[in-house]
Amino acid sequence: MAAPTNQNRPPWHTLRLGGFSFKVDRRVPPVFALLLLLGAGVLITSISYGEYDITAVEVLQTLLGIETDDTRHELVVWTFRMPRILVAFMVGAALSVSGTILQGITRNPLADPGILGVTAGASTAAVAVIVWFDVPLQWLPFAAFGGALTMAILIYVLAWKGGSAPVRLILVGVGLGAVASALTSLMIVFGEINQVQQATIWLAGSVYGRDWGHVRTVAAWLAVLLPLSILLARQLNTLGLGDDLAKELGLRIEVQRGVLLILSVALAAIAVSVAGTIGFVGLVAPHITRRLVGPSHEGLVPTAALSGGVLLLLADLIGRWVIAPSEIPVGIIAAIIGAPYFAYLLYQTRNQ
Repeated sequence: MAAPTNQNRPPWHTLRLGGFSFKVDRRVPPVFALLLLLGAGVLITSISYGEYDITAVEVLQTLLGIETDDTRHELVVWTFRMPRILVAFMVGAALSVSGTILQGITRNPLADPGILGVTAGASTAAVAVIVWFDVPLQWLPFAAFGGALTMAILIYVLAWKGGSAPVRLILVGVGLGAVASALTSLMIVFGEINQVQQATIWLAGSVYGRDWGHVRTVAAWLAVLLPLSILLARQLNTLGLGDDLAKELGLRIEVQRGVLLILSVALAAIAVSVAGTIGFVGLVAPHITRRLVGPSHEGLVPTAALSGGVLLLLADLIGRWVIAPSEIPVGIIAAIIGAPYFAYLLYQTRNQ
């Protein structure tokens, strides 16, 4: 019997987690491993760089609990730098998975939490809390989620016409996003100067000054939302076949689309609540990841989470380096990176 050749091998790996099995493209494990290595390199560089420089060796020693000659290393690494770095990574992962889900729901590679108005809804609610209501900022994640969920419900209701066609979801989302942005601007114009300054800085998108409380908040949400996203990835594959074929395969498309939309909204909301408005990560990271690992969402979702985290971590490092010792908010760097890529995608899809 002839030895099996690469041509006879299936193009996927079967992974098992508890009672669940996943078929992922064979490109997923090596790409995931490379992203882990890249992320580790960016992490160590980001920790070591700053007004008080620490060598990579000293960073590793501090992370491993090995005493160094300078007692300030532990304070700098664990108190000042590690929390913002972890928040940047988790926010990038949340936005990337949110964008991946939206692109799967709408079957549009240009879909993104910002473009569809979900981020605008979360931002409007969060700015209202900052500018108009005297409540603790711990309520910001709940306000952002409420605003994003309200926006998603409005999009779904207004786009409904015997069903929720992906094109209508996009068009209605863009329109409602513009309305939400206008309301945000109105609140800033008529708000008190101190609260307005805080809201303006927050809207630029930043992870400056984030602490372990923010880390715990985002981590708690992602511990629930990311596993759910991976478990529901198979439904995204079926929705990608088109509504008619998905119905023939027994999928309750409106129920599944609604559940996935709420999941995407929650991911975008938690990102907005701790880091402000950060655009294009939910567009760029899933699109690049799809080119690397293929369209199957069972491998795409976890890999996109990792690539989004690394992308925003790199953007934060660039923002701290460009005009040091000052820094550019990570949201601005993400826009500088993402806007040209978005223009490139529009050019690529102009005849489709």
